[in-house]
Amino acid sequence: MTEVTAAPTSAALTPHQIWVRVRGLLLALLVLVAAGIALATVRSGDQHGRLDPRSADRYGSRAVAELLKERGVSIHVVTTLDDATARLGPDTTLLVASPNLLVPRQQRELRAATDSSAGRTVLLAAGPPSVRTLVPGVTAEPAGPVAPRAPECSLPAARSAGDVETGGFRYASYGLDTVGCFPSGGLPTVLLVEQGRGDTVLLGSPDLLHNSSLVNQGNASLAVQLLGSRPHLVWYLPSLTDSSAAGEDGATDGNGTPDRSFADLIPPGWSWGTLQLALAAVLAAIWRARRLGPLVTERLPVAVRASESTEGRARLYRKANARDRAADSLRSATRARVAPLIGVSLRDAHSPSILVPAVSARLSSTDDSVQTLLFGPAPSDDAALVQLADQLDTLESEVRTS
Repeated sequence: MTEVTAAPTSAALTPHQIWVRVRGLLLALLVLVAAGIALATVRSGDQHGRLDPRSADRYGSRAVAELLKERGVSIHVVTTLDDATARLGPDTTLLVASPNLLVPRQQRELRAATDSSAGRTVLLAAGPPSVRTLVPGVTAEPAGPVAPRAPECSLPAARSAGDVETGGFRYASYGLDTVGCFPSGGLPTVLLVEQGRGDTVLLGSPDLLHNSSLVNQGNASLAVQLLGSRPHLVWYLPSLTDSSAAGEDGATDGNGTPDRSFADLIPPGWSWGTLQLALAAVLAAIWRARRLGPLVTERLPVAVRASESTEGRARLYRKANARDRAADSLRSATRARVAPLIGVSLRDAHSPSILVPAVSARLSSTDDSVQTLLFGPAPSDDAALVQLADQLDTLESEVRTS
């Protein structure tokens, strides 16, 4: 008898199957990267960033910078705290675009420098932590969305500007010489604090300095008057390259360079981007995952011949090398057909203590041989499985003819 060779049992995916499954995700990733590169290229022209006086995009501030230059105000754009404080003086206005990005040590140094400069300091959208350090005696809280608001104060710049789009933060002061304008809920969104020979202006929102908002209401008038009160304007854009932001304790390495961890070099927006990519990956995995839960029996759309079903199941058993399952199926079917022939009910057809004695008595054979044939162990190889099938056929034929 020819021995039947078992088919390989590996369930590993072939390279072609792997490619078919991942090509959709790879294509989507390629499109995403290409779109990012294209967007970065398109937006890289003369745009320098949010509130940058060199930027002509909608969130830049080139428009107000040009208006100030027409009035004879010189503008110096700086990105480090040292450059900003070095240019301070009584004839200078210091605009801090993002005071909330400054670390506490930078805020303390900036406050010490502005207190002695006798100039003007303008803080844009300063929140509670930065206000607490930069302007002691003033507190900040959310003021709601940006909307046109009336000045309702005696400040000449505010009264001549009229309604202005403000919001973001509103401020309260305690024991200070202040003038509050454009209130929201009873508290001003623009606050001027007198500090000796100089002053500090708190703007709850920077929106009025954006190119897209400058022409609205009295935004341009208020911006020019607040920033153009001195002949020189230092426009401070806090940067990640500023060495003064590295480490609260000023730690340095062996070469005197500030000791900065890898996390310090990652821009804040990248953490949100990474979180969004991780969420997208999880959603893609759920989308591509197979349906979970138990198998559900469904009616076949067409009739399949019994021989084809038997051959298909046999091939599956062979592919899985499941000789034990195949042997159990053969024995179970034989027991179910033999039992009625010898007066055993189908309920007891699979009970060795009932079926084996009945078959032995019918064929005048030993119980051990019948027990091994009908309820024995699984075949060790394919040849033994074929032999078992032949023996079961012989047993059934003998029972039928006896």
